[in-house]
Amino acid sequence: MTGQVVTRFAPSPTGYLHIGGARTALFNWLFARGRDGRFLLRIEDTDRERSTPEATAAILKGLDWLGLDHDGEAISQAAGAARHAEVAHELLAKGAAYKCFATQDEIAAFREAAKAEGKSTLFQSPWRDADPATQPDAPFVIRLKTPLEGTTVIDDQVQGKVTIRNDQLDDMILLRSDGTPIYMLAVVVDDHDMGVTHVIRGDDHLNNAARQMGIYTAMGWDVPVWAHIPLIHGPDGKKLSKRHGALGVEEYQAMGYPSAGMRNYLARLGWSHGDDEFFTDEQAQQWFGLDGIGKSPARLDFKKLENLCGQHIAAADDAALLHEIDAYLKAAEQPALTSAQRDGLGRAMYCLKDRAKTFPQLLEKAEFILAKSPIVPDEKAAGQLDAVSRGILAALTPQLQNASWSRDELEGVLSRFTEENELKFGKLAGPLRAALAGRSVTPSVFDMMLVLGRDETLVRLDQAAAIGKS
Repeated sequence: MTGQVVTRFAPSPTGYLHIGGARTALFNWLFARGRDGRFLLRIEDTDRERSTPEATAAILKGLDWLGLDHDGEAISQAAGAARHAEVAHELLAKGAAYKCFATQDEIAAFREAAKAEGKSTLFQSPWRDADPATQPDAPFVIRLKTPLEGTTVIDDQVQGKVTIRNDQLDDMILLRSDGTPIYMLAVVVDDHDMGVTHVIRGDDHLNNAARQMGIYTAMGWDVPVWAHIPLIHGPDGKKLSKRHGALGVEEYQAMGYPSAGMRNYLARLGWSHGDDEFFTDEQAQQWFGLDGIGKSPARLDFKKLENLCGQHIAAADDAALLHEIDAYLKAAEQPALTSAQRDGLGRAMYCLKDRAKTFPQLLEKAEFILAKSPIVPDEKAAGQLDAVSRGILAALTPQLQNASWSRDELEGVLSRFTEENELKFGKLAGPLRAALAGRSVTPSVFDMMLVLGRDETLVRLDQAAAIGKS
């Protein structure tokens, strides 16, 4: 197949953007973007009862968070119903389809009889080769004429050659009796009209490909390149479900995972490039290929997800991190940062992002700059502020009054203080963490002092030393 690569993501708007759907979208996006192709979005909203605007909005929001931009406007499948019906009638006119007047009762009776005789229950319509002159004036469906003999071969880029006997395929319905097209027809017509060259989707659609190829062949259209990717399983190897944790991508955003880490992890979920684990979007687009997708279901591993997210937080630009933290707080329905908090967080980012795997972890470490004086220590930190420790802080404060407030100078002051008072540094660091942050797990005391500045540091030390005094 020559020409520009065109892929598509075609979700049904009946709920949130599932993690499996997000990975399918990512694979299509990577394949197109890495080849200067086009990545299209089609909302498969033909199920009018279950499709909702809210679900469509949730899917668009999930794709936006993941950074998977699509080319052109999102296409509504339901809006193309007239075009889908037109193709069905074209197939009818060329003899590749036929009108079937069989009722539901007749079809049920056929299947019951076939089952009793131990024969195939695939419905064989008596109207397939009927004389048009004998057709009644009654409701009918339009069925595709599937070859009765031979095989259909799906040359799949992931699954290999998959051969299906044609006598195992029924004459599928194209148009219902009310004139509305079925999903299988709509998919093929839309993919053809959109110029889709590569169909990358879950392997639960593999059998659909055999039936859809009948429409391509009958219409004389080019069959796209197929790539049916394995589904995602939970850590226990079973089909992914709510018991395994979050299923919708918006839940991952609300839990504080960075989108770059999520993209990296989803790309590695069923696809590999040598031993590479951590990579950028640019590298993923350059490396991604269908030959790197495995045949076996991938397993969710939250530890790997966190490790990759930690690496992406550490490597991220500070301003970009701040922007994404704002979006995380909104998604998690938490209060937005004040202007002062954002400024402080920006100053502190260099000493926060190296060891945080999620945004909640980063913000917990940032409590020293986000909190206002007076600092209220948590239970563990409060234990570090006994009478002896408060005395140590009171004695240290004058030593810091005239320090030049550089790291070297501060390290020198604290080193001399511990030597003169015959203290181990840990005996001083604990109370300092409690005084400056109200927490026992923080960035280094030197980083906190540098970010807070001289005045705020001294105020917090004075306040901590004065705890318990009347």
